[in-house]
Amino acid sequence: MAVIAQDQDSFAHRREEIRDRYLLPVGTRPESSARGLHHTAIVSGDVERTVVFYQELLEFPLVELIENRDYPGSSHFFFDIGNGNLLAFFDFPGLDISPYREVLGGLHHIAISMEPAKWTHLRDKLTAAGIEVAEHSEVSLYFPGPDGERLELIADPLGEMYGSTIL
Repeated sequence: MAVIAQDQDSFAHRREEIRDRYLLPVGTRPESSARGLHHTAIVSGDVERTVVFYQELLEFPLVELIENRDYPGSSHFFFDIGNGNLLAFFDFPGLDISPYREVLGGLHHIAISMEPAKWTHLRDKLTAAGIEVAEHSEVSLYFPGPDGERLELIADPLGEMYGSTIL
């Protein structure tokens, strides 16, 4: 479904209203009540395939693999993505899980910050592995994970977006 120019103008106006009302200038924003993102959990279709992709290809070390407390026989496993942050997965053997799709309240993509040299190294590894990548703004690299989840490797430091400090 294409968005017509009139709708785009309306969306831009509404975004501006929300920004003006709620986005406080740096230095006047209250401190967050959170310490950080402990982990994000994604559904995996195959534990070993996921481990090979994230640990061997993307070089995120597997740091834990346990039984899921909520679903006997299911695995819950975690990868270190730096700065005390974890990327986690569940598998649900025996359930008919549908392929990834974008839905309201669902995952759009996960953006993981890394040093520019590591970003280049992993871009080359992904390409050599036959993974289709889309490069944007010379710092963002988008590609699918093993179950279709959208991933982004971003060479901007934490707290920055495309060269602008946001935190």
